[in-house]
Amino acid sequence: MEQGRERGTPGTGPDGAETTAPRPAHRPAGRLRRGLLAALVAAAVAVPLAGAAGPQAPAPPPARLAPPAVAGLDATYAAHRANAAEAARTAADHWYRGRAAVERALAQTQLLYFDGRGAGLVTEVLGDLAHADRVAVLVPGSDTGIDTYDRFRVTALALHQRLTREAPAGVRTAVVAWLGYETPGTVSPSVATTGRAEEAAPELRAFVEDLRSVAAPRARVSLLCHSYGSFVCARAAAGLDVDDLVFLGSPGTGADTAAGLRTRARVWAARGAGDWVEHVPHLDAALFGTTVGFGTDPVSEEYGARVFAAGDGGHSDYFAPGSLSLATLTRIVLGHTQEVAR
Repeated sequence: MEQGRERGTPGTGPDGAETTAPRPAHRPAGRLRRGLLAALVAAAVAVPLAGAAGPQAPAPPPARLAPPAVAGLDATYAAHRANAAEAARTAADHWYRGRAAVERALAQTQLLYFDGRGAGLVTEVLGDLAHADRVAVLVPGSDTGIDTYDRFRVTALALHQRLTREAPAGVRTAVVAWLGYETPGTVSPSVATTGRAEEAAPELRAFVEDLRSVAAPRARVSLLCHSYGSFVCARAAAGLDVDDLVFLGSPGTGADTAAGLRTRARVWAARGAGDWVEHVPHLDAALFGTTVGFGTDPVSEEYGARVFAAGDGGHSDYFAPGSLSLATLTRIVLGHTQEVAR
């Protein structure tokens, strides 16, 4: 569920049919939810090839390195920049000009990881990670890969700029854009199931461990998870060494309550007034070895997260410059949690 490209199941509201026969007041809503869940199930089972990937640009394998704490950040950045530059040349040689342009730009950045094969994996650092007192890690949703990476990077830049502007004197900040998993396609059965998140969770856990090994010892780390990425974060949450876990535009986390995540982190949730995720049915069903749907709404009272106001924005607007949600995320990352409007 990537920012700006996702399509949700549109909400139709209660059927509103007039009748004189008595019936339970909850039945129309229940029937609607069952119908929507059935649609998700049908998509997951009956459309196995929907959104199948087209031809991918060829690319070299990623650089083989020791963990950043051993290799050093400068050596890690340099190796992955060189790999991105090589991937750009390879893509250009095979007439994948759009991919080559993105990879050439990435070859000028601070890359903790780069893999140009397939849809691509990228972990980019904005700021001085080794000396940062506050670190935000962004986890994206669907349809995010190298070809669409610019959209994801815009969100990281917006947060980084706001943090730099508002951090108190002497407080250093960094933002990490973690595209560390193969995100599902918006028009594919995988976007309604938990499989990609189950595969991604161990990678996110390993990344946070590496991050802790190179960041300042007492750095405050906040995990900001958008849409399908919120399910990835939830699956990785148990025992994860982060201070804040933030769900933005989440379809659900697979847990009935925030306590069920088994994390020491403060758990936050927000949904913009214009976000279509509000109309996604918050149910789940086991089916042929996988789970369809994502369960309890994280902004519901029964879930128990710290719900904060996100303004009138839509599904793609949580990091929009000047938005209420971006201002609130900045406060959370900086640790000014008493200033967050619930």
